[in-house]
Amino acid sequence: MSAEAVERLARLDCCAVSDALDKLKLAGLVSGLPQLSGSGRVAGRVITMKLGTGEPPPGPTRHLGTTAIEAAKPGDVIVVEQKSGVEAGSWGGILTLGAKLRGVAGVVADGPVRDIDEAKGMGFPVFARACTARTARGRVVELATNAPVEIGDVVVSPGDYVIADGSGVAFIKPGDLARVLEAAESIAAREAAMAKALRAGRPITEVMGANYEHMLKA
Repeated sequence: MSAEAVERLARLDCCAVSDALDKLKLAGLVSGLPQLSGSGRVAGRVITMKLGTGEPPPGPTRHLGTTAIEAAKPGDVIVVEQKSGVEAGSWGGILTLGAKLRGVAGVVADGPVRDIDEAKGMGFPVFARACTARTARGRVVELATNAPVEIGDVVVSPGDYVIADGSGVAFIKPGDLARVLEAAESIAAREAAMAKALRAGRPITEVMGANYEHMLKA
């Protein structure tokens, strides 16, 4: 169902998905991660990366982010936690190029990113908490790849689904995906019908009355 689900998710927007999460009493919405490069929404399955201070796990030294890029399949979205409090880039220009060549759909970073002008030049979607020019070298390390991360106040696991656009970022657990999609598609269809009614000349107070206010209860 993965490819079909991503196609359905990409036809929605984050607001419809957020409303569906509200309707189903599910967590998943994160605000404050604006789109800093690229255009249009991003939807896909999640590859995670956790950065922080301390020592990296034992094993061969690798630049942060490279393991996530190599693990990604075309259409995946790399989701990065860098909530150490240290101002240091959690993503950069060479990583953007590598991800784009790999077919990664975009990056969502709860933390600073750098080289954002390069990402803009490549048209690569990056959603992030902030920008910085400070390198990660000597400041933060990769603590884990494809392990649970915390984005905003939402715990995100590899294999979750994400949709991100200009309004926000929403994460969906695989087990919740079918009912979230169904609810979001229903909400989007009702809003489309309301827009059609407005264009047909119906008063906005009538169109956005009880129908809109009680939409999430139906």
